[in-house]
Amino acid sequence: MKNRTEPTAQTPEELLNELRTLVGEAEKMLADSVTEHSADALTALKARFTAAQERAADLYAAAKKKVVAGAKATDTTIREHPCQSTAAVLGAGLLIGLLVGRRTK
Repeated sequence: MKNRTEPTAQTPEELLNELRTLVGEAEKMLADSVTEHSADALTALKARFTAAQERAADLYAAAKKKVVAGAKATDTTIREHPCQSTAAVLGAGLLIGLLVGRRTK
């Protein structure tokens, strides 16, 4: 596991905002003339980008794990109660069909 000093539990919105800030700083740095501090700024920028990439990968892995767990739970429920599942799907299909049929008239 990688050692991190920042918490990894961020919302996707916070991550996107941080990435936007990072891109804005990179554009500003490219627009400015080359200075003696540009190497330090570039190193810091790369470090922040790497950290943001790792957090995005963590968010992706967590979301994937939740989706797989939900799919497995759904599969188990359907296999344990096939008649009830079929009836529920037929009822939902009938309801959607009625709503779509009313809208097109």
